[in-house]
Amino acid sequence: MELRYIVPPEAEGQRLGMFLRTRGVTAGLIKSVKHRGEGFRADGTPLHTDQPVHTGQQITFTLPPEQETSVSAQPIPLEIAYEDDFAAVLDKPAGLAVHPTLNYPDHTLANGWIYHLKCQGKTGVFRPVNRIDKNTSGLVLCAQNAFAAPLLANGVQKCYLAIVQGKMPLGIGAVEAPIGRRGDSIIGRCVTAEGKYSLTEYTVLASDAQFSLLACIPRTGRTHQIRVHMAYIGHPLAGDTLYGGDTKEIARHALHCAVLRFAHPLTRNSIKVTSALPQDMLQLAQNHQLLDGWNWEEL
Repeated sequence: MELRYIVPPEAEGQRLGMFLRTRGVTAGLIKSVKHRGEGFRADGTPLHTDQPVHTGQQITFTLPPEQETSVSAQPIPLEIAYEDDFAAVLDKPAGLAVHPTLNYPDHTLANGWIYHLKCQGKTGVFRPVNRIDKNTSGLVLCAQNAFAAPLLANGVQKCYLAIVQGKMPLGIGAVEAPIGRRGDSIIGRCVTAEGKYSLTEYTVLASDAQFSLLACIPRTGRTHQIRVHMAYIGHPLAGDTLYGGDTKEIARHALHCAVLRFAHPLTRNSIKVTSALPQDMLQLAQNHQLLDGWNWEEL
């Protein structure tokens, strides 16, 4: 893939390296283009990164070939909510791990994505920008190349829909409490003074005597953040047995990444992708009339 930039008047005389950095090209990618790629050109003429650029020049370079991945291609069904040459958003079902781990070495979202690329005659790696738990459903943003990855990582905003136990008052709220490991557990987390700063903002959209439906925006990215924070204030997620929820009406923790907003890496246009509630959460919400009185478009 070739990228092109026109030098504006305010960049007159900047060194090429600095000009590229102001356009979001990382130092690592610049180095890779120099040593593994075809270098940089100004109006078709080779240009070094320490040389100046001039108004009106067209700066071009080709992204270096992708490194080989150790993730095997496996025909796992994928629901692709958005895809272009720079970004993709995958709608992950509950029960599917995002990437291979010791416990889940294959049959993950990553394996399915590599298979998808292979079917298109492409090679590449799996670059998830946000990662969600195996039993959390919803949207996962992926970078399609090394140029897009850091730009997407710096600007993504996630909104989750959660069904928690107990009646909460309608309106906005926040939980600001540090999160760290729970004892010697590898998996479990808890609110602890020794933990890292964590902030979850939420809006209670609907509630009855037993459950409440929340839109949650994690302003920090701690492991199990929403699950821990909701349990901390006495409202564990329905189905979340790790943090005090029960499985009477849903078999997994009721958490779904429903909305992703991000700036496109190349155009910087704002993009919003949404995902409807999966069947298990939808059924729980319907059973308790939690879907009335709020506007999906406001999330």
